Amino acid sequence: MTIPDTENRRSPLADPPTETPGHGLLSGRKVVVTAAAGTGIGFATARRALLEGADVLISDWHERRLGEAAQKLSAEFGDRTVAQATCDVSDTAQVDALITRAADELGRIDVLVNNAGLGGETPVADMTDEQWDRVVDITLNGTFRATRAALRYFRAVEHGGVIVNNASVLGWRAQRGQAHYAAAKAGVMALTRCAAVEAADFGVRINAVAPSIAKHPFLAKVTSDELLDELAAHEAYGRAAEVWEVAATIAMLASDYTTYLTGEVVSISSQRA
Repeated sequence: MTIPDTENRRSPLADPPTETPGHGLLSGRKVVVTAAAGTGIGFATARRALLEGADVLISDWHERRLGEAAQKLSAEFGDRTVAQATCDVSDTAQVDALITRAADELGRIDVLVNNAGLGGETPVADMTDEQWDRVVDITLNGTFRATRAALRYFRAVEHGGVIVNNASVLGWRAQRGQAHYAAAKAGVMALTRCAAVEAADFGVRINAVAPSIAKHPFLAKVTSDELLDELAAHEAYGRAAEVWEVAATIAMLASDYTTYLTGEVVSISSQRA
């Protein structure tokens, strides 16, 4: 009897699928997405929210890229509101102002997607305090600041809402050179769980996604091609996720399809056990 070589066989799912069309999951909702400039998960999430019928405000610290992102989205979704606001999530005043401005421009806020994060690749023995502090401040503290501001808003308006945080499988798994990023993402997971218990008191759901690897140009700037190829090869599908696949899961968590789900971290991964 011949035993099939399953270890080296190419998965039928190795080729990325065609993007799933919108199904109105967020029809009429008002969505805020942080770190949405460029070509990464944040931009894909804003685009998916629009595809699902929402009005969107995107934010980012980089003003030029933010404007370009807003123009792209407006060109594709002319019938939807695409607002923009610069925001550095390391600054509490700017984060608080973002939530206020979003509520004013959109009329209300229904969903906040915390996507802002910062990575890098440095061994612990060579890592400076500044490198550690910056990654943790943007990735974890920034998520905390935005979550806090949104919860204060939701508590005041009493119409409920949803927060979706972008974590990472590195919050669970070890990888060389990623101690600061992994620690921050593990913190995002813990923040998600604890904040969700408190937010239930005023009708707010908080969940997180934990992508394994979603390949996009920005990621390629901070990680070597060799490492990205190695990580993708360890996925059961033999490929990285498309950013729209991550964004589609975020949209599901923001929708009424997950009304009994809170405090959970959903892994977006085909990684081998």
